[in-house]
Amino acid sequence: MSLAKRLEALNQVYQIYDDYSAALDLACEASCAHCCTANVTMTTLEACKIMDGITASGRQALSTRLKSIEEIPRFKPLLTTNRMAELCAASAKIPAEDSTDQGQDCALLDNDLCTIYDLRPFGCRCFVSRQNCGELGYADIDDFTASVNTVFLQVIEHLDAEGCSGNLLDVLLVMATNDNRRAYENGKLNCEANGLIVNWELKVLMIPPEHREKIEPILQQLRHIHL
Repeated sequence: MSLAKRLEALNQVYQIYDDYSAALDLACEASCAHCCTANVTMTTLEACKIMDGITASGRQALSTRLKSIEEIPRFKPLLTTNRMAELCAASAKIPAEDSTDQGQDCALLDNDLCTIYDLRPFGCRCFVSRQNCGELGYADIDDFTASVNTVFLQVIEHLDAEGCSGNLLDVLLVMATNDNRRAYENGKLNCEANGLIVNWELKVLMIPPEHREKIEPILQQLRHIHL
């Protein structure tokens, strides 16, 4: 599948999720940036969407800004969602991730507002809460929405099965260079050499038995995405 078609599919996936989350009773609002930390993960496909959605000068400014803070502590995943799903299905041992809360704000914030809000990756879109997480100390997400979020993470990774995943900062830094972008478009980007992890195809959906019937309408929408 061409990059253009995968980006169009990604837009459709985002729209399905945005429609779902719009119907939720959430406390999230503008300038509520408590969950906007440096620990967000994303795919290279999502980085392409961001880079394509800003001007050349905007890309240069973003690259300069990211390089100025590239040494900040941040979460770096060891496994993608689909890889974890396969390991769980095989009852294999899951390596422990470093879940230390680094407490750093997202590099894309400006006065508690996201500078790329319309282009933000799914890792940001799925941070929703029924109560003010600044007051609560954590995001209050119901179990069904958590299952929905996992499915969307799996689908987005599947769309980018020939690409990479990693911390938002790391992925954007990699995809900000023309050479890496060309290598990615040609399916030749070396994930490990660039400090990222390899994406996996979706083979096992992580949906608890109690959520399978309720989530089916969403799965039907995802199955009918036009490519």
